[in-house]
Amino acid sequence: MFGLQSASINSVILHKVGNKTANEGIKISKSELALNDDLKEILKRYFLTAFKSEEFFNLSHESELKLNEIYSFASEIFENPECLYEQSKSITKHLYEQSTHPKVKEGEFYVVYFNNAIIEGEQIDLIGLFKSENKDTFLKVSQLKDNFDINFEDGININKLDKGCLIFNKEKEKGYLVSIVDNSSKGNDAQYWKDDFLNVKPRTDNFFNTNNILTLCKNFVLDKLPEEFEVSKADQADLLNKSVKYFQKNDTFSMNNFTDEVIEDPKVIASFNNFRREFSDDFDIPIEDEFGISSQALKKQQRVFKSVIKLDKNFHIYIHGNKELIEKGYDDATGMHYYKMFFREEN
Repeated sequence: MFGLQSASINSVILHKVGNKTANEGIKISKSELALNDDLKEILKRYFLTAFKSEEFFNLSHESELKLNEIYSFASEIFENPECLYEQSKSITKHLYEQSTHPKVKEGEFYVVYFNNAIIEGEQIDLIGLFKSENKDTFLKVSQLKDNFDINFEDGININKLDKGCLIFNKEKEKGYLVSIVDNSSKGNDAQYWKDDFLNVKPRTDNFFNTNNILTLCKNFVLDKLPEEFEVSKADQADLLNKSVKYFQKNDTFSMNNFTDEVIEDPKVIASFNNFRREFSDDFDIPIEDEFGISSQALKKQQRVFKSVIKLDKNFHIYIHGNKELIEKGYDDATGMHYYKMFFREEN
């Protein structure tokens, strides 16, 4: 999918953006940076290494796409790359207007034009927007004749990109193809980069579809299923495991095939289909009947597909396979529930 190693830096503009609520202001540079080839390679590694996800977005606006500020600025730059510096000033001012959360930190803001990236087999240019908000302490050791001197200074760690956005000159009519990194924000302040500054929506592709159907399955099994049917925690764990295994062994998803193979029971399938319609309407998310399965979306979702039975504060039972090997009961003498587990050998 990504071919960023082939991309080359054409121009870099560096400004500084503060927190608007704290009246920190912005500092606009007078020209683009003068960079030698070695520094360009270092900056390229800093800017692009963190972009590994197949999750893509499109710039959006609730009424009309061209009213999205970043979309407008990017369109001007792609039309005429020579206007990068002038447009970078407008982009910086727009970022400052969105930097109102008290936790937003002042930092360096880079606007970069790249040539010759390979995306989905196509060679295209792209615009990079990057902000560094955190500083690390670096030791500096110097040799003085027969002795050494050690000192320190604060600087930017080129292996830790705080915030980044790549806008590819592709799918302009949909809001361009966009990739995002945000490693420094948590909670409410995380919204200002993705939602307020960029204003993006998920791109409808295999990653999007795989992620949505897995979220739908998890919510159905954990929330809806026990409301309508008498199911044990072991039954729920088993259904979660079967769902994940379906995605692991198939390259494409088919709704009919999935429900027949994984859910099986006609009554539960009917409940699942009703829940699917409600889920789609409530979150305004289309649930496709067929699509290619994204292995990266599956890997992301597997972290939350934990088939665990929690027993008071004493035990956790992890179920990875046949639920028939675990049996639930009740002990009248102690007034406590129990699980009986069958196995052939102890590892």
